[in-house]
Amino acid sequence: MALDQALLEAAERGGPAVLRLYSWRPATLSFGRNEPALRRYDRAAIEREGLAVVRRPTGGRAVWHDDEVTYAVAAPSDSFGSLREAYRRIHALLAEALASLGAAVALAADRPAVGVGAGACFASAAGGEVMAARGGKVVGSAQVRGDGAFLQHGSIILSGAQERVAAVTVGAAGPPSVVGLASLLAPGRATREEVVRSVVETAHRRWQVPLEPAALPEDIRAAAAALLPRYRDPDWTWRR
Repeated sequence: MALDQALLEAAERGGPAVLRLYSWRPATLSFGRNEPALRRYDRAAIEREGLAVVRRPTGGRAVWHDDEVTYAVAAPSDSFGSLREAYRRIHALLAEALASLGAAVALAADRPAVGVGAGACFASAAGGEVMAARGGKVVGSAQVRGDGAFLQHGSIILSGAQERVAAVTVGAAGPPSVVGLASLLAPGRATREEVVRSVVETAHRRWQVPLEPAALPEDIRAAAAALLPRYRDPDWTWRR
């Protein structure tokens, strides 16, 4: 999360657009930046189970990061347009990448946004998110706008479920409407390597992203290291 924020801050200074793909070790529960976690989730149960937990720099609702690929796009705002335009452009790329693997996916129709206190990210879909054609969210995303730049990141679900979120939710929690790629693709196709390859190749065609990964500049690494104490601090994670 510190690195994603450092990429946003670099974009605010006029840096180039960056696409980052990664996974989580250990599996982690993340809260949205403004999500009322103290009211919505059982902190004692989370700590009792030893779950890793962090608060994201972006908005949205809770996500369980396990068997998935997380993507992040940090870029100057004028290169992608409004929040809604950027959201749809990024999801259109992801949908194309997953379809090229053989997944039957589509973008969700526009609908009113769901409040951050309404439970897990995968409990419902917002307009423009990537859905399985038969129903259920395949990708959950969140965005934050900075000074002339934005960060959007989200989870491309492979086979990981989101029941962990419901298990630590205070009160009633509806079943997550999530579909893993493993149920949409032929055996062996829903791997991190295949998803990363397809996303990178699609981004290369659409956005001229290099096919080979680039090393992070030292100034961005240093900025991420300076931000790391915030994202490790329980006072930030449980600030509301």
